[in-house]
Amino acid sequence: MFRLVSLNLNGIRSAATKGFEAWTASVAADCMGVQEIKAQADTVTGRFDTVAGMNGHFHFADKKGYSGVGLYSRVAPSAVITGIGEPEFDAEGRYVEARFDTDHRKLSIISCYFPSGSSGELRQAAKFRFLALMAPRLKQLASERELILVGDINIAHKEIDLKNWKGNQKNSGFLPEERAWMTALLDEIGLVDVFRTLNPHPEQYTWWSNRGQAWAKNVGWRLDYHLATPQTAKLARAEHIYLEQRFSDHAPLVIDYDFTL
Repeated sequence: MFRLVSLNLNGIRSAATKGFEAWTASVAADCMGVQEIKAQADTVTGRFDTVAGMNGHFHFADKKGYSGVGLYSRVAPSAVITGIGEPEFDAEGRYVEARFDTDHRKLSIISCYFPSGSSGELRQAAKFRFLALMAPRLKQLASERELILVGDINIAHKEIDLKNWKGNQKNSGFLPEERAWMTALLDEIGLVDVFRTLNPHPEQYTWWSNRGQAWAKNVGWRLDYHLATPQTAKLARAEHIYLEQRFSDHAPLVIDYDFTL
């Protein structure tokens, strides 16, 4: 069994003070994608480049204390790719892909942090540009190899995926255009929302606002995903959103797949 975790850390140093490293060891992941590490190479090297016996591969943002993604793995990848080839977003550290290629299988595991548009129109426009770049990239990749993209996509796809859907239809993360992009990714490109194949139930959230009593009242959003090619998605066996401890404003999303690297 292959255990894959996705977690937006909202700062790797902050998450470390809240015990995320010990939890990662206890959950016995084989691979873990992290987003929003908010640290540069000088902070990560020698401190966070290995977690729970997994070696990390990173895409850092140019701006200090901003964005950044990592992918930890027990098995050494055959190749690591950082960035999507677009300077605007590669400067923000949003994409790291590890390839695990053998004679029998070509598999990519990607950790990706999609932009948030909640701060205003300029960032929402940037988010739309990112979505427009990612769709053809993922389509091409999925035509060539198996893949699982994990990460904070910053979109709640359907009404079931957030508590107050009626009041959020004009807010970033639940805009009709964002939801349509996600639908096209699943229906036209053919990727699978793996969590939803295993868990069809409401009130399954991975992010809670720090405002009000969102966490206490479970007023959340499902913003974190495993998106996989169909053959790999069929191998998913169990899912778990870890809620017993909080390392971030996001919760870890854990999915077990019936294969080994």
